[in-house]
Amino acid sequence: MKLAIASLVLGSAAAFSPSAFSGSALKAASNGSSMDMRYKVAVIGGGPSGACAAEIFAQEKGIDTVLIERKMDNAKPCGGAIPLCMIGEFDIPESTVDRKVRKMKLISPTNVEVDIGDTLQPNEYIGMCRREILDKYLRDRAISYGAEAIQGLVTKIDVPEDHKESESQYTLHYQEFEVGSSSGVPKTMDVDLVIGADGANSRVAKAMDAGEYNFAIAFQERIKITEEQMTFYEEMAEMYVGDDVSPDFYGWVFPKYDHVGVGTGTVVNRPAIKQYQKAIRDRAGDKIAGGKIIKVEAHPIPEHYRPRRVQGRMALVGDAAGYVTKCSGEGIYFAAKSGRMAAEAIVKLMDGGKRLPTQTEIERTYISDYDKLYGPTYTVLDILQKVFYSNNGAREAFVELCNSKYVQQVTFDSYLYKKVQGNNPLDDLKLLGETIGCLIKGYAIATPDAEFSNPVESAKRL
Repeated sequence: MKLAIASLVLGSAAAFSPSAFSGSALKAASNGSSMDMRYKVAVIGGGPSGACAAEIFAQEKGIDTVLIERKMDNAKPCGGAIPLCMIGEFDIPESTVDRKVRKMKLISPTNVEVDIGDTLQPNEYIGMCRREILDKYLRDRAISYGAEAIQGLVTKIDVPEDHKESESQYTLHYQEFEVGSSSGVPKTMDVDLVIGADGANSRVAKAMDAGEYNFAIAFQERIKITEEQMTFYEEMAEMYVGDDVSPDFYGWVFPKYDHVGVGTGTVVNRPAIKQYQKAIRDRAGDKIAGGKIIKVEAHPIPEHYRPRRVQGRMALVGDAAGYVTKCSGEGIYFAAKSGRMAAEAIVKLMDGGKRLPTQTEIERTYISDYDKLYGPTYTVLDILQKVFYSNNGAREAFVELCNSKYVQQVTFDSYLYKKVQGNNPLDDLKLLGETIGCLIKGYAIATPDAEFSNPVESAKRL
């Protein structure tokens, strides 16, 4: 669920500025006819960002595409919510969606509940998926277009000193999976371009010296509950706020095929994540009581962009680049979108596989286009997280604000379609006044946040 006020200030912009190739001589020119060579692209990571990038590259006749994923049946810890526009934009079959959420309960620190969803049309919904299902579908599609899939773990990348000025190849060192081998078989591969889609702990980011970023720990338990309990969650998701479930995020109960995902996350107090997880289970109460925990998951989630997302002919996408929004923690759509945008920009620059792009060209196309399109979203949600997730008073105000049908309408329009629709200046002005009033009321009724001291963790923050 996204913060409604953010929707009122977000905008969309796109720009594409192709530039002439400048740099090293064409590989084709040095090797003879362009028909005798094919450039090789390695996409490292087989989640939505990697799969969507590989799908684009694989359709180009002048490019060999390799997709390396360490675990083909990986089930990434994730709330699993995807917007309606992603279903159509990425041609995803509804069979990959476990539940169509049309109702949301937002619960404040004092357990005030607000029901959200009345503004949705009958054909509108938030898709809830399991990552192992969605990711496999996207990977298989890339493979069907011609991407070569390798199950293996990339352990090192040799980056030539002159990779920004020449066409020197990158050497990948990886352990390829082999049945009966605990560590895999060591192998190497030379490639011309590298797309880092390997998550928050990206080996590609490390190899290209992309810089560090702050990250949250997301913790989730998959809990099998009774059919009667699942009836409540048929089209319902829940979002809990309060310093008991997270000092800087929220807790959730999201429905899946035959179970619910119950989780939380935090940046500022990661060592206490299990304490917050117990609190979200307690808050959900009888609705999940007696449920059996069938899977426990934890994963780092980036909090902001990497300082550098392109180095030479190495580019980061998805979580590896830091494309997760604050406030909501949404990352699936932006992962898929960034993978596709990066690949499309690079393919266009390669002109049918005739040449390699320069770092400057990739930055002026993929990076510039992505930032113009979604940069305002990240900035505003960053601000709003600081405002509304900072203490219980602000959280109470946030929940009360979401009672507004106008807030709900603009929120869902922004989330489902990734663009603001139908803003009313008079309603916006009215909302500003309501926000101030809700904040005053929230601070008056809220209990103070519990204090915690975490000097070691605080020292790690950038």
